[in-house]
Amino acid sequence: MRRRAVLTAMAGLAGLVGGTARAQTRPAAPAPGKGPIVLYCDLAVDPAREQEMLHNFHTIFMPTARTFKGFVDLKILKLRTVIQGGPPPIPGFNYRFQLTYENEDLRQIWVRSDAHQRVWPTIENTLTDKGYLVLLTDSV
Repeated sequence: MRRRAVLTAMAGLAGLVGGTARAQTRPAAPAPGKGPIVLYCDLAVDPAREQEMLHNFHTIFMPTARTFKGFVDLKILKLRTVIQGGPPPIPGFNYRFQLTYENEDLRQIWVRSDAHQRVWPTIENTLTDKGYLVLLTDSV
């Protein structure tokens, strides 16, 4: 019991600075469409072409994407297992592509660019199903 009381007191003191409590407020979330966006693509990469896709992602696609204004982050995630819920929306889903941009307008400039038209097929051509799920989300 004493340990809990000490930890509670320490937590209370952590909020004190110069003898006054500092209010902890979060900045307001940007309005939808005005702040960062995250795009997800659920991909069914051909297992025989997996290494090709990973190589193209890391050496061709990502270095090109990073050069565009508004780029924040880019990841390729390999599915380990489905823990809860139904099956993935597309058969063979094994990778999730995740792209973060400052806003949707800047992402659209990237998507419409000649560079994107050149580098996206190096990923897309390794898929067994080009009817992949694409989700556009707002950071809130």
